[in-house]
Amino acid sequence: MTVRIDKDRCHGCGWTKEALCERICPGNLLFKGEDGKAALRDSRDCWDCAACIKECPRQALKMSLPVQIGGRGSTLTAMKKGHKIVWILTKADGSKELFEIKNEGAV
Repeated sequence: MTVRIDKDRCHGCGWTKEALCERICPGNLLFKGEDGKAALRDSRDCWDCAACIKECPRQALKMSLPVQIGGRGSTLTAMKKGHKIVWILTKADGSKELFEIKNEGAV
């Protein structure tokens, strides 16, 4: 598993000096590339904690899941909705499953 960046969706959190995913990554693996969009230093160092995925306001970050979890080609994204985080499992056939979890850190 590793984080994938959809460059078409990512805008690098243009209103900030540092992208939100860059700020939240505990491994300091994300940064703004020359194009001003998020980039990953080395996917082999990613802890798969998904902190960046939860933080991305544009759902530009996703995690590729192993076959045993979601089936070949499945991905996981997230979006914040008030005091909840909605995890979106997208399977290779395009079908989606949603999982809502209360966001304890929400103010």
